[in-house]
Amino acid sequence: MDLEQYFRFHVDAISIGLVAHIVIEAVTIIRVMSRPHREPASRVAWVTIIAAVPFVGVLLYMLFGETNIGRRRMQRMKQVMERLPPMPDINPDESRHTLPNVPVRYQHLFRMGESINGFEAIGGNSGTLMDDSNAAIDSMVADIDRAQDHVHLLFYIWLPDNNGLKMVEALKRAAKRGVTCRALADDLGSRTIIRSTHWKDLQEAGVHVARALPIGNLMLRALRGRIDLRNHRKIVVIDGTITYCGSQNCADPEFRVKPKYAPWVDAVIRFEGPVVRQNQELFVADWMSCTPDDLTGLLNQPLPDTGPGFPAQVIGTGPTIRDSAMPEVFETLFHTARRKLTISTPYYVPNESMQQALCAAAWRGVETTLIMPANNDSRIVGGASRSYYAGLLESGVRIHEYTGGLLHTKSVTLDDEITLIGSANMDRRSFDLNYENNILFHDPQLTADVFARQCAYIEQSNEITAEAVAEWSLPLRLWNNVLATLGPIL
Repeated sequence: MDLEQYFRFHVDAISIGLVAHIVIEAVTIIRVMSRPHREPASRVAWVTIIAAVPFVGVLLYMLFGETNIGRRRMQRMKQVMERLPPMPDINPDESRHTLPNVPVRYQHLFRMGESINGFEAIGGNSGTLMDDSNAAIDSMVADIDRAQDHVHLLFYIWLPDNNGLKMVEALKRAAKRGVTCRALADDLGSRTIIRSTHWKDLQEAGVHVARALPIGNLMLRALRGRIDLRNHRKIVVIDGTITYCGSQNCADPEFRVKPKYAPWVDAVIRFEGPVVRQNQELFVADWMSCTPDDLTGLLNQPLPDTGPGFPAQVIGTGPTIRDSAMPEVFETLFHTARRKLTISTPYYVPNESMQQALCAAAWRGVETTLIMPANNDSRIVGGASRSYYAGLLESGVRIHEYTGGLLHTKSVTLDDEITLIGSANMDRRSFDLNYENNILFHDPQLTADVFARQCAYIEQSNEITAEAVAEWSLPLRLWNNVLATLGPIL
């Protein structure tokens, strides 16, 4: 081959490669634009990435651009949901479904929740807000030590630290005395304990263990579905009569995998009453989706009539549950508030309608407060969150940055009567990618307890003012706004 042929060959190869790349980019962009249930901002962000970063943009989209849990998993979860029996009524009287204990102005909130999982708001519940993270774990352990029939645990993060091993030992003790114990942990978030000897010790002690959304081979997993779709739920159910709900993972507040941000500050409520069955159903669905066990018998048992108590409702969301469910819940809460709306969340990366709903609450005179950590464990999310400060402050939202550690509590209280507490953050991961569980309830007393905790956070916070935000440097504002622009793909 002479020099002219050599150059002609390479020019032809480059031309073919360039044309192939353009075709691949065009096909990928068409796919981005044609996918259902995608916000315009998300489409624009992905098209920009694909066009701006040759080859890498297409690869990133194939790995992270679509909410795809995998065909087999999707089919498995669909089959499980079809097998679950309907929730029994504690009282067949139709009046129960009119929510007599809930003011008319709040009933639409529970109807929104019902549209997601089919769980109706059900009365007869009681709840206690745990003092702190360690107290929550100690209370769970004490309840496990009193368990008589079964114990069900699901955690996104379970660490082999002091609190994590307290839970391990409690499960082993319960299994030894004949209690059926099932422990489900996310394969990514809890990988440290799953790959430790403690996991094997649980199995040898008779505890049934399972991994939620196992990753397996990284390359094969990426081809079958997204790796970063995770089970972020935190569920504890004991004997079908007690459940815990909140932001607490099974770990020490010192959170030694990220000690520079410690302590992790969480809030957990211990519930008793018929709402336990709804959390039980979420656990059963997750367990049956990753094991061959059939636990539907647990859901066929009649609900106990616990007498008077407040109405509550479990709201479980995730990538295989209807689109935009979690942001719709938040937005409905914001629009409902008439006097006071207080929010704590570690991550605030809203979609456009949610930001507008929060600003609208403040514009119409609602005392609106947003509490977030001053030192976020994700610089990217922290920067994206701050890009929204100017608009929030302009509308009248008061912003407080907590300085006593990483504020991890996810809570909403409104008008001294309604509370939402659980695992869902106010970011795109909780909206689209993670399985979450929350409990919505109407009870002035317990709401007062949660609000008092929120006020305690405010006391350890610095208030952010519009003047301070206006003084941010141009590079900082640009950095925050670029991150916010990429929010739909974070």
